[in-house]
Formats: sequence, C-alpha cells, structure tokens
Amino acid sequence: MLVTAAACLTFLSAAPPAAADPLGDCTASRGAVVAVDFKPFGGKVERGCDTTPTTGYALLHDGGFTTTGTQHDGPAFICRIGFGTFDSGTPYPTPDRESCVLTPQATAYWSYWTASPGQDDWTYSQYGAMDRKLKDGDVDAWVYGGTDIGGTSGRPAFTPDDVRAGATTTPEPGEPTGAPGTIGVAAAATWLKGRLTDGERVVDDGAESPNYLLTVESAYALAAADGKGTTLDKVTSFLARHVEDYVTPDGKDQAPETAAAARLALLAESTGGDPRAFGGRDLIADLTAHVCTAAAPADGCTARGDIRGIGYADEQARAVIALVRAGQKPPAETLDRLTQVQCEDGGVTSILIQPGENCDGDAATTGLVALALNKAGGHTAAVTKARDYLARNQRDDGAFPGFTGSDTGDVIATSYAAQALRALGPTKRADAAEGWLSRAQLKDGGFGFDQAATDSTLYATPVAVLAGARTDLTALTTKKAEPTPSATATPSHTPAPEKGPDLKKGVAYLTGAEQLAQGRYYPTGTGSGRADFGLTIDGAYALAATGLDNARLRGIVDFLDQRGKDGEGRTVDDWTGIGTRYAGGGSLGKTALLAEAVGRDPRDFAGHDLIAALDKAVCAAPSTAPDRSCAAKGAYTYAPSVFSQALAVMAQLRAGEAEAARSPIAYLESLQRDDGAWPSLIPPTGDADVDSTAIAAMALDLAGGDQADRAVGKALKWLASKQLADGGFPGAAGDSVNSAALAVQGLSLDKAEYGDEISRALKFLASQQNPDGGFNVAKQGQRGSDLRASTQAVGGATGISFGTLKRSLDGTSAQPTPTAGGGGGGAPEIVTPGDTAGGTDAPNTVDANGGAGDGVLASTGVQAGALAGIAALLCAVGWRTVVLARRRTDALEKR
Repeated sequence: MLVTAAACLTFLSAAPPAAADPLGDCTASRGAVVAVDFKPFGGKVERGCDTTPTTGYALLHDGGFTTTGTQHDGPAFICRIGFGTFDSGTPYPTPDRESCVLTPQATAYWSYWTASPGQDDWTYSQYGAMDRKLKDGDVDAWVYGGTDIGGTSGRPAFTPDDVRAGATTTPEPGEPTGAPGTIGVAAAATWLKGRLTDGERVVDDGAESPNYLLTVESAYALAAADGKGTTLDKVTSFLARHVEDYVTPDGKDQAPETAAAARLALLAESTGGDPRAFGGRDLIADLTAHVCTAAAPADGCTARGDIRGIGYADEQARAVIALVRAGQKPPAETLDRLTQVQCEDGGVTSILIQPGENCDGDAATTGLVALALNKAGGHTAAVTKARDYLARNQRDDGAFPGFTGSDTGDVIATSYAAQALRALGPTKRADAAEGWLSRAQLKDGGFGFDQAATDSTLYATPVAVLAGARTDLTALTTKKAEPTPSATATPSHTPAPEKGPDLKKGVAYLTGAEQLAQGRYYPTGTGSGRADFGLTIDGAYALAATGLDNARLRGIVDFLDQRGKDGEGRTVDDWTGIGTRYAGGGSLGKTALLAEAVGRDPRDFAGHDLIAALDKAVCAAPSTAPDRSCAAKGAYTYAPSVFSQALAVMAQLRAGEAEAARSPIAYLESLQRDDGAWPSLIPPTGDADVDSTAIAAMALDLAGGDQADRAVGKALKWLASKQLADGGFPGAAGDSVNSAALAVQGLSLDKAEYGDEISRALKFLASQQNPDGGFNVAKQGQRGSDLRASTQAVGGATGISFGTLKRSLDGTSAQPTPTAGGGGGGAPEIVTPGDTAGGTDAPNTVDANGGAGDGVLASTGVQAGALAGIAALLCAVGWRTVVLARRRTDALEKR
C-alpha cells in the first residue's frame, strides 16, 4: 500500500486556518497578502492577510485558507485550497476532479506566484511555500490551471498591485495562454535574400529605383539572422554607395532626411561600421544638427525637441537609439518628446502630436519607444508604464492588435512588442508573442501583415526576424563573442586550470546534521519527519560523484535498501509505488540507478526486483482519460517528464536490458526538437529546456549508435549556445545553479570540444556557493543555500554522467541504527578505513577542465524526482526546493 489508512486520513485532511488577520490590518509596509483565484470553480479572487508573515505556507493559513496535501507528497504539496466564505469552505478541486493521491498533473494544479514590495509583475516561485521566507509588503498568489516548468503560461489574471493591501481595483485579464513556438529565422532570412535584386537591394514590383527603407530593414534582419556574411556585406556596400541618394534625395544642399540618416546610422553601428563616416557621410551630425528648438510645422518641427523632418514617434525613437549607440548623448528635449507622446494608459501614439492632442497608443510604437527610453536611461517610470501597457494589451494567443479597437493579431505590432518585452520583461510574454509569430509565419518563410495573410511582405518580415532572433535595434550586432585568448598558446578547448566550487565544503553542507536527518534521509521541510526520497537520492548521487564521504553515502543507501522508515513510517516503496497501480517509472529508474552506481543489485534492492518492475512500467500504448498513467507508447507509467524518461532508460541499459529499453529510447529520441533541445514535459509542450536536454543527452550517449550519437551532438551544440555571459545557464529560476550544473554534465560528454564552456560554468557555480558550502537557487532572487540546488551543484560540477557514475562502498561499515523519531539529529561519524573523516582522496575542488579526477559526478541532475517539479513541483508548497530550477524534477519523478 502507498500509505496506511491512518496516514491517508492524516495527509488528506485539510489543514485548518488560523484565526485570520483582518485584511485591513495589512498595509503596504506591514504584513503580507495572499490572493487565491477560485474563478475556475465559480468563485472569485479571495484575499487574506498575515500581519506577522513568516512563510508562504503560514500566510495561506493565517490568511484564512485551508489546504490539503497529497498522499504521495504529504501536506507540503498543495493539492486543494478552501476559503470559509466561498462555498462553505469546500476545498477545491473536489475529489471527483482530483484524487490527491499522486502529484497533480501539470495541466491542472495550484501554481504558486510571488511579488516583492514595489514589484507589479508576478514571478513563478523558486521555492515551495514552506521555504519561501516572507517580508512585509510581499504578495503571494495561487492560481488553478496549467503551466509549464518555467511558468511561461498560467499566470494570475491580475497584477500584484490589484491585490495588495488597500487595493480596490478589479483584477484584469492577465497572461496569454497561446502555445509557445520558435520562429524560423533562417527560413525568413532565405525568403528575404530571394527578394533582393542583384543580391544587394530591394526594388518594388514595377519600379526601377531601389526602396531604400526596405533595403535597410532587410539588412537589419540579415544581421540578426546570419551575422556577418556575403549578402549582408553586399547590401551594406550598396547603401554606403547610395547614402546621398537616400539621405539627401533633393540634393546635397538640402536638409537631410533625418529618418533615413537614423536608419543608416543604426545599420552602421550594428555591422561594425562608423556612423560618422558611412559612405563618406556623418550621419550622427545629420541628427544632432537638426534638433528643433521650437515648434515650426512648416519647417518640419511639431514641437521643441523633435528632430527636424521626423513626424512619427518610431522614427524619433530610432534616432535616439542611433545617437546613444554612437556615444552621443541625446538632447534632453528630444527624449522628453518621446515621453510627451505617451498616453495616460502607458501606450505611445504613433504620431509626434503636440501636447494636449488626442493620444491613442499602439503596440508597435510603444515597444520601440520603450526600447529607446530604456537605452537612453533615466526614464524608468515611462518605460514601466509602456511595459505595463503592452502586458494589458496582449491577446490570449500572445499576439498584439495593430491599433485600438482591432481584434486581429498584427505581425509588426507583435514583433516590436516581443522585442521590448524580451528586453524589459516579462520575458514570458515575449515567449507567447514569439509563439504566435511562429504560427503566423507562412510556408515560404516570410510573414504577412496579420494572422489572416496569405502573402509574405517585406514590411513585416524583417521586424519579425529580429523578434525571432531575440534582439532589437538597441542590441543588434554582427559581432560574435570570442573567448578571451590565454597568455600562452594553449589549444582553445583546453583552458588553463581555474577553481570551480569547493566540493569538500559542498559535501559538508549536504551531510550536515541540520540537513541529513539521522544521517539517512532529507526531510521535506524544516522540522518535518517526512522523507523526501527523490531529494535523498539526489544527495546520494552527489556523494557518489565526489567520493568525499562514502560513510554518509553508505548510510543513505542502507536506509533505502533496508526499507528504513521515516518519521511518518514511510519507506522508499511509498515513493516508487512499486507493486501498486501507481508505480512510477521515473521513481523506479532513479532508485535503480543509485543501486547500480554504488554496486548494489537493482534486481534485489529494497526487497524488490526494480528492473522487472521498470520493464513492466514501459507503456505499450497511451492511456485514455481519466487514466493518465501512460503519455505515449514507449513512455513509462506516471513519468511525465523527459528527466524521468531519461533516468529510467539509463537504469534499464545499465542493467543489460537493451531490448526492453528499445521502445523508451525511441520515444526519447522522438521528443528531440529540430534545434537539438528537448522539452521539459511529456507529452511535450513546445518549450526547450537546458536541464532536460542535458539528461537526455546522457541517456542517449549511454545507448550509443549512429542515430543516438547524432542526437547527442545536436544537443550539446544547443546547450553551448544557451550559455549566458556570466557562464551560467537559463532555467525557470533565472540564471540557474541547477541548469548550470546539469549543463556541465552534458557538455562533459565531449570535453575536448566544450572545455571553455565547462570552465565558465564551473566558475559560475563557484560564484553561487555560500560560506556554509551550499548553493543559491539562482543568481537572482532569494539568497541562501538551497538543499536541492546544492545536490545538483555538487554532483554536476564533477561532470560525470549518470550513465557512467560509479562509486564502490567497499571498506565502509554499516551505519548504526538511529533511535526512532524521524526528525533530525546527526548520526555517529563512521570512518572508512584509510580516511580521517569518511572521505576518500578525491579532489576537493574542480578545475577548469571540467572534473575532479574520476570521482566527482554530475549529480542526478536528474532530480528526476525533481523533474516533477514540472510545474507541479513548483507549486509544491513546501519542498526544500521546488527550486524552480529543478522544479521539474521531483514531483513528477516522484510519481
């Protein structure tokens, strides 16, 4: 049985609310507020207050809400929420909709969102509610529905300011629900090249003279898509030769077309040219010499600060960007003009109107002006208003209309809005806009004007390419970041040794009495006696990888193998579900992998044949609702993540079950995207995830064969392309420790090729290690060591694949049986013969070459269990991590 009858009653009974603090007792500077959206169940947004906030979990209860956990995960994972004044306090979802036996699926669960004081945009929580430490002014939100692991969908339909203490406004519609997608940038660039006459200019149908504006726009797109190249060079050279024809079409003795000068200056700056000497002309002087000092409509000046001859806000914005990029400070009055045409709702009107005239903003102009003001600096309030306007005007499918009153998605508007949101945030909205654009892209690679278009146009395609390349005119460049050359002639992929994280300190943190309860397991939260078995195995993987404390590793393995009981009387069987209808393939695979890694027999571990159970968990066909056990043929039961799939595949292969693993391997291969990445969830949702790509590459590297080798090569190339400037990698938590650690493991499959990237990632991990030896969840956000992130960082820094991880426990002795009572306390030190503190002679730090000898592993990035985080995990209210970074891990995997 998964749990005893008594345990079921304990886990499923709703945690009662405390005496709720009156909402009016909370203010902007005192107390915290929680909002729960019951609209999916026929209710409304209900709010609660806690005048002395401690954790997100306590805030729910002190705010007057009740919660129910799951049988599988305990009260830490919020499965149901109730509120006294709504439907007599009935907790939702009701049992007929969700049994709350296992972790809820990612399409229907309570997701957790947070906002700090002064922040009016929600962040998908990096922590479970039990581990989120609140301060006065914080706001939390709980929303029922679906999201992906990164929280790119399913956001609250209201802002933090809507529900803060004292707020009386009605929550507005929020985040779009359109599916994500990737724009075919290369295909669009190919289409653009095909429109060029003589490969150098755009000529309109029926015309003889070049269309200079569209030629420049096409050049921007080629720079974004291809960087430096023959075609771009030809187009740029053509424009340089014809600069006078474009900028001074009426003759050199006439005033320049300043909008044309701004466009060409931006092209020069983006392609490494000199805007002060482009084709022999100083384009920056054309702008600075023609700033209007007063309104003179007849002379091309609508108001003071306009750049003469420019009548539209987007043209003025391009001029501002060109000046800033050239190192020329724009006149204050020129920037003021951009703020003057911002409407009360934050939108920016397209025409440079005079103060007091009717103001009607649009998304395209608002996006470009916001980018210009942000680049110039000093206009935070205006930029924020513009960003909020874009958020309010985005359609559910991710698109933006071209003008007020339109209900049609517009390609140009959506492209500029996506560029702005990508630079200013929230990037989740940019992802939604990009997804819509990907669906609007036509078969020939180009884009029409709107969602109903059947013909591609040169007016819409270039700006969509910039959105797809995730750049904009403030950042567009053909320059490629080059590694800093070393002082010696060392090969480019063999970096000089640099110190990575301190593994000895990391292991000390992982094995400390405050973390490892009785030296046997990690609890689900501070003071809890309930074991987090998935996290415990993650810790064991890390210890096996480093070899720095084999005694503690032996204690964990024996606890699992001997079916030791946690403080609630549960064993690892309750986590894997072995022998029940809820057996989880990911959990079985993760447990079997640990047995294989430490030399135990997975066919006789914890009293079971885990390999036979895993073979039985391979799905022969997808299940039909309401049964959600099998996502597809070749998937594993109750393992809805790439992480869990990859772990189980490796467990089967290491047990010699190549034939049984054939179908799961084929399914894993089928999930790889064209760009080389893997999604986070099963069935796939269209996202591309660093963590999942790394673990999938490890599984296929172990599988071997030409097809698998090609897939691994594409995966590693994609991983390397996602490395951030500081050496980290993007994850749901931001610049993520978990993702960086897993990327090290993945890239270490080919150290010779990716040595530089590994070195930079190790330095990033070292920068996120705290004095206590643990690691932050991410570079951003709440500071302090997180246990799940630390298991990932310690194991991952070793670069050892889960497919090859091996650590002998020979020479260690069994841990003394601890006294009953599960909640903590350390175990006696057991010294391995020849050691002084249970360790080995494994290195204490990792060098730039990506490893510490043969001993330090790549943590189970897998957190397969963590995988569960899968969105659902995220919601997990009390896990020592949920770590958004690893979010996808344990909850799902735990199934």
